[in-house]
Amino acid sequence: MAKITVIGAGLAGMSAAYELRQFLGAEHPVTLIGQGPLFSFTPSNPWIAVGWRRPDQTNIPAAEHLTRRGITFHEQPVTRIDAEGNRVELADGTVVDHDYLLICTGPKLDFAAIPGLGPDTGFTQSVCTSPHAEHAWQQYQQFTANPGPVVVGAVQGASCFGPAYEFAFILDADLRKRKIRDKVPMTYITSEPYVGHMGLGGVGDSKSLMESEFRQRHIQWITNAKVVEVRADAIVVEEHDEAGKPKGRREVPAKYSMLLPAFAGVDPVAAVPGLCNPRGFVIVDKHQRSPKYANIFSAGVCVAIAPNEPTPVPTGVPKTGFMIESMVTTIVRNLQAELAGKPATFEGTWNAVCLADMGDTGTAFVALPQIPPRNVTWAKKGKWVHLAKVAFEKYFLHKMRTGVSEPIYEKYILSALGIERLKENEHK
Repeated sequence: MAKITVIGAGLAGMSAAYELRQFLGAEHPVTLIGQGPLFSFTPSNPWIAVGWRRPDQTNIPAAEHLTRRGITFHEQPVTRIDAEGNRVELADGTVVDHDYLLICTGPKLDFAAIPGLGPDTGFTQSVCTSPHAEHAWQQYQQFTANPGPVVVGAVQGASCFGPAYEFAFILDADLRKRKIRDKVPMTYITSEPYVGHMGLGGVGDSKSLMESEFRQRHIQWITNAKVVEVRADAIVVEEHDEAGKPKGRREVPAKYSMLLPAFAGVDPVAAVPGLCNPRGFVIVDKHQRSPKYANIFSAGVCVAIAPNEPTPVPTGVPKTGFMIESMVTTIVRNLQAELAGKPATFEGTWNAVCLADMGDTGTAFVALPQIPPRNVTWAKKGKWVHLAKVAFEKYFLHKMRTGVSEPIYEKYILSALGIERLKENEHK
């Protein structure tokens, strides 16, 4: 018998708990530790921020579905990880012992790095969490009553660009539906060297595709940008040249803004000696295992991935849902082998797949593998992407309620036949 603890009740952590229960059997106790009572489907947050979804439509009570499958759930923040002593300490004083530990915490949102950034003490909105998205919706309703300039984007060090593009396009679509788009100048500010880079060096013809979409929708853009300060009515931006040298500052007017922050490792994880890189992200080998602690694995946004190329302004590497599911499957397969006395040699595929909703259409980005050179790299636009994203939301929430643990991207979205069928039905 092996006691397995999973920290983090998000996409990676919930998937890991379900897969562990399914493939390891009931003889191995599985414990999941989450910071709150709910599982939130993060990809839906841009829709929540404009009122196209309600939080109760994209959140589910975690304990109800986990305990039904024999998974112990602790609704408490982790305060300390004793890696040598194989135990985790929680905020209420509970101590959870383990034989194996899976770290799936996601990131800490580093709003404090820039004055005025963030929804709590600053002037910008966020779609990183469900409460942030709900707050953005409340502020957006006030904004639409008295519209003005909008700024959307991602600051220096950000490693998640897809939601910023999505929100810009969804906002544009919603403003047009409200017939007030003509009153709202829009600017996209990003640390990327060009729009469509996305921390991946571009995917297919993403640069020209995204530039074309911005032009068509009258969205201005500023690249190679560092956000210096956020004020109540403006974003102070420092632009850089291709060598990374500052070439001037400007103030971009903003009555409503959504800027994705840089990510860092959560404090209890970052504090474990030898576990993380300087930013607090967990270092893993090709089997998702810590090189320092043989019984610690990690999956999701909290995993350290080096940028595939230097950029004038720092950008991070995104972790998409498809990649996260691959990480989870890798861990479960290796634990399954190890507990059976076999070599734990399974390696996942770090592929990047992003279904970016654009309000009334969408763009799919596929990079196999994520880091160039690639076997497959393309970006395609169509209403079928919007439909696929909606279907993915419904299926994943169903998965969290039922415990179904197939890698859903691969089975329902990414197969060549599935893509072709979606394309065939694009105009139906």
